[in-house]
Amino acid sequence: MASADGARRLLDQLPGLRWAKIGPMLFLAAGPDVVRQCRARGIRVFLDLKWHDIPHAVAGAVRAASALGVDLATVHALGGEDMVRAAVEARGAMRVAGVSVLTSHTAESFGRAVGRPRPELAVEVERLARLLVGAGVDAIVTSPDEIGVVRAVAGPDRWIVVPGIRPAGSDAGDQRRSAEPKAAVAAGATHLVVGRPITEAREPGEVYQRICEAIG
Repeated sequence: MASADGARRLLDQLPGLRWAKIGPMLFLAAGPDVVRQCRARGIRVFLDLKWHDIPHAVAGAVRAASALGVDLATVHALGGEDMVRAAVEARGAMRVAGVSVLTSHTAESFGRAVGRPRPELAVEVERLARLLVGAGVDAIVTSPDEIGVVRAVAGPDRWIVVPGIRPAGSDAGDQRRSAEPKAAVAAGATHLVVGRPITEAREPGEVYQRICEAIG
């Protein structure tokens, strides 16, 4: 989704939608107005820009997002504990979610990124989850494969936001660690991120409704 008009048309086809995720493509194309558009419809906004910068810069971005009316925004755990804590301290009424390991990573690709041969992803996610909890995040973003690991670290009340959700029969695309909606909820996810299976569907509303029915 890369235009304000496209977002508007999609929202028109999703009555009853309670949350909308806005990623970098849409935010750069449509700007802050797309957040206001969602809020005007009574839709809560998940701004998924995965900030990873020096603490001062990230804190400023978080304050701006909170002032805009964003409900949940992401920072990347690899930015370090000081950066994440700065985001948490600047969040105001907004929630901050920490991203652990991207769902597009395999053990090999993550190992190349961090300079370690084939690390065990569950161990890496647990380590980053502990960092995020220590910094005070409200939510943790993790792949379906590591939901149980994250829940054990996060405790019972912290949100677990899970991307890589693919309904039965849909293409996984570049998601290396994915799951069907019902399985992710059963594993302990509190919030599911479903993008292309809905945005690229001929009938987005029907796909959305089937997902809701599958979750129950």
